[in-house]
Amino acid sequence: MGNPKAFLTVHRKEAGYRPKHERILDYGEVEQTLNAEDRLLQASRCMDCGVPFCQYGCPLGNKMPEWQDYIYKGNWKKAMLSLQSTNDFPEFTGRVCPAPCEKTCVLSIHDSPVTIRENEAAVMEQAYSEGYMKPKIPQFRTGKKVAVIGSGPSGLAVANRLNQKGHEVTVYEKEHSIGGLLRYGIPDFKLNKNIVERRVNLMREEGIEFITNTEIGKEIKAKELHKKYDAICIAIGSQVPRDLPIEGRDLQGVYYAMEYLTVQNKLNAGEPVSEEKLINAKGKNVLVIGGGDTGSDCIGTANRQGAASITQIEILPKPKELKDIENRWPVPFPVYLKTSSSHLEGGERRWALNTKRFIGENGKLTAVELVEIEWGKDESGKFIMKETGKVEILKVDLVFLALGFIHPIQEGFLEEMEIVMNERKNIHTDEVRKTNIDKVFAAGDCVSGQSLVVSCIASGRKTAEHIDAFLKK
Repeated sequence: MGNPKAFLTVHRKEAGYRPKHERILDYGEVEQTLNAEDRLLQASRCMDCGVPFCQYGCPLGNKMPEWQDYIYKGNWKKAMLSLQSTNDFPEFTGRVCPAPCEKTCVLSIHDSPVTIRENEAAVMEQAYSEGYMKPKIPQFRTGKKVAVIGSGPSGLAVANRLNQKGHEVTVYEKEHSIGGLLRYGIPDFKLNKNIVERRVNLMREEGIEFITNTEIGKEIKAKELHKKYDAICIAIGSQVPRDLPIEGRDLQGVYYAMEYLTVQNKLNAGEPVSEEKLINAKGKNVLVIGGGDTGSDCIGTANRQGAASITQIEILPKPKELKDIENRWPVPFPVYLKTSSSHLEGGERRWALNTKRFIGENGKLTAVELVEIEWGKDESGKFIMKETGKVEILKVDLVFLALGFIHPIQEGFLEEMEIVMNERKNIHTDEVRKTNIDKVFAAGDCVSGQSLVVSCIASGRKTAEHIDAFLKK
């Protein structure tokens, strides 16, 4: 390393967010950027540990010490090449990854890890601005044809890897634009869609064919696809949301979180949205049920739409702050209180509350009945909850269910192709990611269940290796 003791003198410095009063007026990315000098200093804090726990924490195994050193020395091109040797899309993960690498960084023992995620995003922005990101067109073609169904992070990773191996790749997407979760699930204020489009255009120049507005099983029958291609990869994600089947669920005003976020992303992109699907929180009292990232995204979107009030509830008890957790290192995914930029923009957060029923008048939501929960353990040590009897009626106009996703959509081509599912209704694959159907593979959340963007990219990369080996036979 250029300066192996920099971590002793250079303090962690984050870029921070744009001022709240400015950012809630638009859908531009909330994160700011450091100047080049500060970014080099932040990279210099990497200790080049004998055992790089950061790599252990990263699902992709990114070589953090290597490209931190390249940043510190000002060699952005080598930093970019190092990053892309393990990660197909660092410009995405540099914005939306929860950075388990930072949780496992040795400096996190003192609550001051290297700013790995921000450094990652900075490398790619520098690479694009300096013209290093040029199309890598394969020098030869194998003549083998591969179809990828779904254009989320796992599907794009599969397509990218197989195209570079010389296979002819076609990606099918049922929506208007390419990107899947990246395009329609993550708000623009976290991931500007120009970032997605920039990478897709590069992949298109490299020879990948993208076909949109085409749902396999409807516009194209699965059996036709099976005859046309030498291999197929299913990468449709985990799209079925977890429901809350209680009294009043069918009232107007109760929506799945992804319905809400997708509509706003489409509006931002200028895509047509029918009037009956429009959801606007302006002047309304909003309740978000679910304490994860998707719930946080609903808060940020509702604030930008001008909601009168926003409350987020979670059935679990309030977790501790990260600094208060004992023996948290080197755990990649510790359970702690996460406060996002959206939480800082306004709204109330509450814990240990269960939703009993939705209340309405004339078919429209007007209130929600909540009950307080106490958590304990039974004789076997298993966590159990019980109601305290303390009931509350909360007046609300909109409810967004942000309770996660349970499995891929079963209807359509999965049923048509008779793909075997496991007990959780995810696609069952063998050790080489192959389904029960000849030459059909699967990757990402439709196999593993709901996960992270970084995990989906890792799954896509591994699946592409197996598909390539299959095609070479």
